[in-house]
Amino acid sequence: MVITKFAIPEVISGHGSIEFVAKCALRLGAKRVFFVSDNGLEQSGWVDRVLDILDGNDLPAVYFDKVSSNPRDYQVHEGADLYARERCDVIIALGGGSPMDAAKGIGTLVGNGGRIGDFEGANRIMCPLPPMILIPSTAGSGSDVSQFCIITDVEREVKMSIISRSLVPNISIIDPDLLLSKDADLILASAIDAMAHAVESYVSKLATPITRMHSHKAIELIVKNIQPAVEDKDTEALRQLSIASTSAGMAFSNAGLGVLHSIAHSLGGMYDVLHGMVHPVLLPSVMRFNMRECTETMGTIGRIIAGARLCSDQQAALAGIDKLEELFASLGVNQRLRDLLPDQSSIEQICRVAIQDVCSLTNPRESSWRDLRGICEEAW
Repeated sequence: MVITKFAIPEVISGHGSIEFVAKCALRLGAKRVFFVSDNGLEQSGWVDRVLDILDGNDLPAVYFDKVSSNPRDYQVHEGADLYARERCDVIIALGGGSPMDAAKGIGTLVGNGGRIGDFEGANRIMCPLPPMILIPSTAGSGSDVSQFCIITDVEREVKMSIISRSLVPNISIIDPDLLLSKDADLILASAIDAMAHAVESYVSKLATPITRMHSHKAIELIVKNIQPAVEDKDTEALRQLSIASTSAGMAFSNAGLGVLHSIAHSLGGMYDVLHGMVHPVLLPSVMRFNMRECTETMGTIGRIIAGARLCSDQQAALAGIDKLEELFASLGVNQRLRDLLPDQSSIEQICRVAIQDVCSLTNPRESSWRDLRGICEEAW
């Protein structure tokens, strides 16, 4: 019998659930909150909303907003220093993957000391982190439920993958009302990120029946709801995308990802590309590359995407990839790597770095940097 584990936080979800943030913090023993977010959430009014809720419950907060897209190592160090100086005791993060990953990095240093690069890889965090409450403002990253934290090492130009059970927050508050303030491009990029999480976790070497159940549901919900969510900001479709993102996050957190994310991390470290925009470019090529090693599961994915059909697994898998490319085209996203890179000169370096990413370990097909170069050349 195979022994598996499935780690997730307490999840509070639904319209208006953000109102419970102060009560959750108090339940975790908070006396002085360290609150991480960014300029975009300030402009949309959500930062003030959280600060008002904390103030209304007599809970003081130190606000930290020096977080960029693809958060940098020096920003994490700066946040950890401020946390210590202000003697905070609970971390709350509001945002997409960047503020939430920055908060996890800050918590890692608060609990363990050292430099954030010391924890790159799997299971290198030895001491507990402060209690954390994460509030996703997008439906895609899954950072609010996952064991992953992605931080850019500025000097090496690499997005470091840090993976540890310690990075799962205590509480995730998922309020789909936050999605209403996002523009269509960000909703789209986030949903495609969630789709990539679901597909890669479904075929991962570490996938289990429980993770596949979540991957399956996430793919199904994204295919059904992505267009009304992006084109009309349909509130029910946005709520369904929130559920899909959570399921995909639970799946990849426990099953791992694959070479698509390895390449995306390497590319993002060198060119600071929006993470979700890498996936429509590379996901179909990665699926075709992996199909030889996992034809049956790829066939299942194909049937979820393209609909039930009486044909072989290989035919269903290819139909699903074709349907996915049609969906991306109908949504108007870039589908060629040439739209993200200035030329092909850096592809070899991107792939040499990517193959060392911890996400490569769980890819269903053994691969070399040359295999990754082939994927990039197909997507060019």
